Amino acid sequence: MMVPNNTTEPDMFLFKSGYEFPVYGLATGMFYYIHIPAIVCLIASVICALATIVLSFKDRKVGEFFTEWSKGERLVVYISTCDGLFSASNLMNHLQVLFTLAHVRPKELCVFYGFVMTLFVVAQILIVNLVAINLFVMMFLSKNISFGKYDSGLLIWAFGVSILGATVAASYEQFGPMGIACFNDAFKGHKANMVLTTIPVPVILVTNIVLYIVTFIRIRSGAMIRSLGTNASAVKRHIKAAKRMSMFVLVFVAQWWCFGLVCAWSLFVDNLLEIPEHLNYFMVIFTNLGGVLNLVVYLLVFRNKSRSFMYNPRHMENKRNADLQPAIMTSSTKQHFSPKSETEVFLEMINNEESTEL
Repeated sequence: MMVPNNTTEPDMFLFKSGYEFPVYGLATGMFYYIHIPAIVCLIASVICALATIVLSFKDRKVGEFFTEWSKGERLVVYISTCDGLFSASNLMNHLQVLFTLAHVRPKELCVFYGFVMTLFVVAQILIVNLVAINLFVMMFLSKNISFGKYDSGLLIWAFGVSILGATVAASYEQFGPMGIACFNDAFKGHKANMVLTTIPVPVILVTNIVLYIVTFIRIRSGAMIRSLGTNASAVKRHIKAAKRMSMFVLVFVAQWWCFGLVCAWSLFVDNLLEIPEHLNYFMVIFTNLGGVLNLVVYLLVFRNKSRSFMYNPRHMENKRNADLQPAIMTSSTKQHFSPKSETEVFLEMINNEESTEL
């Protein structure tokens, strides 16, 4: 994605791999302005990702992860894990380039960095995209997408696709130096760059933004609450859960907006040198702050909720009885054959799936 800024377009046809490209920024004085901020952001991101995971497990039992933890609390762990491992590998990537003033060697290590970064970037993007779709379906279709037993559906979708994509890219030698660090090879990695980042990232980013906006409008409208009368309190709790889940989408946009912009820009220019250089600087900053942003979300949204969960006996009792709701609802619905209104369907969804509330 990032071609060395001291390389001319005719020179690019003479290269056979990313190792033949000059290191980005050395000839223009931008080298330290790129790598030092990136390293600072990555160190902060790794620390914050670890802190989020530790705080998540501090007052909860690991054995209850899939049974007692809410969907949002599990998502915090998944996304923080992706951010932490991405940031750790990218940190080593930037440190080696900074200390050697050269591309990462040996080649196998550079390929490893590219593989790990691709795996966890793609996995995080797919996880948050599913969250955005779930939000939309929840608020407009009164349904809650199931992640499967032990979140198997979510994990297979996110990590299965990312592992497959990264493995295929590695087998076709798509990973290597891209000018600033190791990712998709600046010369040989165009196919992987196009399939795994250049096209999907802008598309998913725009999709998430659109879904977030329409869902936010739906939440803020208040029409659903006004139409439910005495049941408004139950719907308010459900909408509050939707607001918590929407924070994942908002953080995703904040982290990847510049990367998506650069990817989209590259589709409409013949030479990557035409992309403004300052966008590369902003891209390095924002994409490497994921762990920090997710810790902020956890502290603002989920930390207080976890404490109230632990010390609220009534909520614990409701959580234990939540599994009984589907059976109760099934037996009661057998006695009524009249068509259900949209409001009744929405309330039934809340009762049946209260255990998934964020």
